[in-house]
Amino acid sequence: MESSRASEKKKLKRREILEKKKAIDQLIKAASAQIDHLASFPSFRYFNRNGLCLCLESGRGDKLSHCMKQYIQNLLKANMGAPYGSEWAAEEKVKRREMVAPEARYIFVHWNANEMMEDSAPTPLLGFLHYRFTLEEEIPVLYLYELQLDSSVQGKGLGKYLMQLIELIARKNRMGAVMLTVQKSNSLAMKFYISKLRYVVSSISPSSVDPLAGVEKNYEILCKTLDHEAKVILEDS
Repeated sequence: MESSRASEKKKLKRREILEKKKAIDQLIKAASAQIDHLASFPSFRYFNRNGLCLCLESGRGDKLSHCMKQYIQNLLKANMGAPYGSEWAAEEKVKRREMVAPEARYIFVHWNANEMMEDSAPTPLLGFLHYRFTLEEEIPVLYLYELQLDSSVQGKGLGKYLMQLIELIARKNRMGAVMLTVQKSNSLAMKFYISKLRYVVSSISPSSVDPLAGVEKNYEILCKTLDHEAKVILEDS
């Protein structure tokens, strides 16, 4: 009798686990299937502050034009070449593959064409977010692969604005956290995420998993959790 009850409990537990996994998979598929994540936040389509008149638009990795790929690569090299140092050549190849992945989602930043002067010739791409919906420790998360801004628009509140948008997109799609990877040598980025935006070093970051081995790694994984389960697993464990 006892063994029968134990068996039933195991079956029930197994069914609950499978149902939860199925629900999470459906969440991620639904989030990734959306064509325009900005549609839910129309007020974020424009950034008109501190002398900037910018517009935002959505995109995806498998729909990038040749011109857009080139702008992304140039901006990545300008911003990330120094933090990566001698490792940049190898890392650049990785980022090129990541850039065009079907699951890659983008928010692009351009000058607002309606506000531009006729004689101006601005850079067509002034910044971008590259993000994906994925699983980390069985928690559905929005993983931010890149936040890159042209030097001409840095220090004017745009980075914080874009991160607010990313967190809204994550919440709207019922993700448990926003996660990202930062080079330890990129002190400005570390300060921006940790001090200004209140992100924390995740429990799955190398320095948290194994402090001794983590010293040898050149990056940290940061997160901002959006629900209790994610906090327990990605921050506190």
